[in-house]
Amino acid sequence: MTAEQRLADVFVALAGSTTDGPVDLAATLSILAKRSPPLLGARAAAVVFAAGERAAVHVAGSDPQVSRLEHDAVGWREGPGHDCHHADVPPVQTILNRHPTRQRWPHYTPRALELGHTRVVALPLRGSTRTSGALVLLSGPPGGFSPETLALGQSVADFTAVTLQRAHEADRSRTLATQLEQALTSRVIIEQAKGVLATRRAVPMDDAFDILRRHARSHHRLLSDVAREVVEGRADPAL
Repeated sequence: MTAEQRLADVFVALAGSTTDGPVDLAATLSILAKRSPPLLGARAAAVVFAAGERAAVHVAGSDPQVSRLEHDAVGWREGPGHDCHHADVPPVQTILNRHPTRQRWPHYTPRALELGHTRVVALPLRGSTRTSGALVLLSGPPGGFSPETLALGQSVADFTAVTLQRAHEADRSRTLATQLEQALTSRVIIEQAKGVLATRRAVPMDDAFDILRRHARSHHRLLSDVAREVVEGRADPAL
């Protein structure tokens, strides 16, 4: 498979993971983490992602050991993924087996070195409004990543961030539409129940609504549920 074909496959897989129904966040992050090493010449890769400032942080890795490393790094609040996501630092390739790096990331660095990784770089997942995470690329000796490779990796990371953001917005729109539909349905049922009670008791519509509401509150029930029972002829005889 050519490099162009691998790149096209990655974009197709990322786009396809968010097109059918709700966002499968774990699948999307896994695609990015597992497809990045062969595409970008890394030994391993990981993705750190959070949908919002206070949202839970999700981690995916190209292998279980890297997944565990990046998951622990979230708790340590250190490592390239954490710094890229929270400190908004520019992508810089870091050599891990140097003293300044060990001081900067005292927990992350020895674990990464134990796994055979000597260089690391984190690329931000940049959406249209904010940075939602980072793509972490790890490599061993002898070399790092060329500027061209990092530019390609940044494009893939940005595409993932924008794709997830748009899919999340679509999910919110679907949820809002469902809530509005349910609210409209409940309102219609309540109006119908008011008419039934007003006719049955020969009272004004406002009085019928007060009766309905008091009954629901006194029995700790949803107004819409009580109204539906009135309309369907299953209401409490007290009504």
